[in-house]
This record gives sequence, C-alpha cells and structure tokens, in this order.
Amino acid sequence: MNGDETILLHGARLARGPRETVHASIRIVARRIHRIETDLLHARSAASKVETIDLDGFMVMPGLINAHDHLGFALFPRIGDPPYRNYIDWGEDIHDQFPDVIASYRAVPKNTRLWWGGIRNLLCGVTTVCHHDPLWPELFRADFPVRVLRHDAWAHSLAFGGDLSVKYAATPKRCPFILHACEGVDELARKEFWGVDRLGVLNSNTVLVHGLAVDPEGVALMILRQASLIVCPSSNYFLFEKLPDMTLLNAIGRVALGNDSPLTASGDLLDEIRFAIDRCGILPDQAYRMVTTIPAEILRLTGSEGAIEESGVGDLIAIRDTGTDPAERLRILSMRDIEFVMVGGRVQLASEALIDRLPFSEQRGLEPLSIGAMTRWLRAPVIDLLRNTEEVLGTDAVRLGDRPLRLPAHSEMQHAG
Repeated sequence: MNGDETILLHGARLARGPRETVHASIRIVARRIHRIETDLLHARSAASKVETIDLDGFMVMPGLINAHDHLGFALFPRIGDPPYRNYIDWGEDIHDQFPDVIASYRAVPKNTRLWWGGIRNLLCGVTTVCHHDPLWPELFRADFPVRVLRHDAWAHSLAFGGDLSVKYAATPKRCPFILHACEGVDELARKEFWGVDRLGVLNSNTVLVHGLAVDPEGVALMILRQASLIVCPSSNYFLFEKLPDMTLLNAIGRVALGNDSPLTASGDLLDEIRFAIDRCGILPDQAYRMVTTIPAEILRLTGSEGAIEESGVGDLIAIRDTGTDPAERLRILSMRDIEFVMVGGRVQLASEALIDRLPFSEQRGLEPLSIGAMTRWLRAPVIDLLRNTEEVLGTDAVRLGDRPLRLPAHSEMQHAG
C-alpha cells in the first residue's frame, strides 16, 4: 500500500472508549482514517473497489501510547540489588556491581538496540512512544516500527539534567517539558520536587515522571500549576519496594502510565497495565485512559492518537473479540494477544492467523520473528537485527525480557507473500 491508496478494515468490533464499542468498518485513505462506516452493507459493497482486510472475530482498539520508555535498553535484563533509597543510589550501585553486564549489552550497536526497543513496544500494541533519552536519527526513519515523539523539551532529572531553568525557558509553551522527579523514598527524593519548583519549571506544560515521593503538599501544588504525571509502578516497586499512592496521585487529574525500561520494569506495557490494576488499585477504565487519551493530552499529540477518530492517524491494534468491554479486555491482555498492529495506516505486525488475510501490498516487507512460543510478522529487518545482535551477545542469547528471540523454521523467506 502506498501513501495514496485506500484500504478497508471490516468485520471487527471497534472500541470507542473503555466501555463503548460499535460494529463498523474503517476506511483508511492516504494513511489516515478517512471514514468509520457503521453501514456494513455499504462498506461491503464498496470493498470490491479497494484493498481489504477481514478482521471478523476481532476487536479493534486504538494503538496504545507508552508515555515513558528508554528504547536503547530493550535487550537489557533487570539489574540491581534492591531496595534502594533513590535513583542516584541505584545508578551508582549497578555501575559498581554490574559493569560487565552493562558493557556487554552496550556493545550491541546503538541503532540495533533502538530497533529492538521499537519492536518491544510494537509487539505489545504500542504505536506511539515517548523516548526519554537524547533523540537519535534512527528513531525517525520512515520504516521505524513505532512512532516516536519528536521533542527536544526534556531533562533527565534535577541531579543529572543540567541547567533545568535554561532548558525549560527554551521550551515552547505548546510542548511538554518532561523530567524524572521524586524517584525514590528518602528525603532527597522528596525534596527534589521542591527543588524543581524553585527553578521555576513546574507549570502547565511540565510532565514529571515517577513522582513516587511527591507528598500531599506537592500534589496540591501540581494541581494549582496544572502539571502532569507519568507513573511507572513496577519499576518503583522493584527499586524501592514501594508502590505509587494512586489515592493521592489521582487528584492530579492528568496521570498517564509509562513502561520505563527492562532495567527496572516487570516487562512490556501490557505487563505494566496488569501490574497497575492488580497492585495499585487502578480501575480498568482508568488504566485504559492512562495508555490512550490521557497521554495523548499530556504529550500534546495532535493526530487523535489514542483514539479511533475520523481524520485521525491510522494507529490501530486488533485482538480476539471475546465479547467483553475494551477496558475489561485490556486488563488481561499480554503480548500473545496482539495479532495486528497498524501504525500510520500501514500494517506493522500480523500474527500467523492474520498474515494470509492481508493484501499482498501489506504483506510485502514483513519478516517473521519467534518470540518465545509465538511467531509474529513484523515490518522490520528482523534477520539483520538478529544477526547483528547475536554477533555480540551470542547465538540463542537474544531476549526481550524472559522471551528468547529466534528466526522461525520458515525464516528463509525474506518477507511474506
């Protein structure tokens, strides 16, 4: 499918919110959602004139938004000997205790590591990622697996972010200014919030990441300043044996969910969603919004990311339709449930069950990858990526979390079709 062609997704039930669905078809024109057609007879009669994808038996949801990730660490294992008091202690400890582990994974070329970061997100239905590290040209290639937020308005943290006042002053008000803050459980982590405020960078476009040590006075100030928050619960629990107090933090209003990196997180974004629901008392409806509409608002996205809307970007995922509401389905999803992903109106992932339903134009360029016991067809240079990574880490040593990566038996095919 080129940028001017039309494609019709039909037969599926569409998620229009945490509890709202409709049986409809989606017409993609020039890589955007042109029309949502609830008149199934009309959609089918028109289907003969366009390329079609039959998604009967599936539910289509908006592509998920990962509000916080470090894409270059996708291959890394969890590293550390917790509990720690704050993120500074953790950073110093892992470089002291595990330098050989860190060096071995850093030896994989950076471009390759970033691609695995994109693939890790794609596999769990993420279509837009906020990468909290310096931007790299590879992230903005037209064929990169997911959409990476373009931003220059960020800092690592109060301790490692340089001159935050200067960086914030250079940030246009229409752009989010993102930084780690209050990542820990001690007085240093708690005081960090007030240090950020004294520098004058806590305002309506400020987005704090973690906020574990934010106290009630800090929450009140964030509400007053209309600042936003991204929480990463499984990372916090691993490092500090403490969960975010969502009873307190929910008062902020705009709170999104991020996955952080495998260095500290329990897994991918779907693992994070389940962890947040099971361990933090986040309701399924709220969790749904925390990975769709809320991060779209916080990150100032303008293409209807996180929703299925006419004129919006064609970012869509498909899962087996079990008849349940989208939010209830999301609460139990794992990577193996994601069978179809479209980013910007182009198919980026298909399961073995769906690969033959794709028109040839969409099959072309997909390569198979086995992730544990499942196989997915990805629009990525899988063979080259795996070869380049194995040259450094060793054969059969490449993993995403606890899932080994390998080429399936039919890997001699360069692409589908």
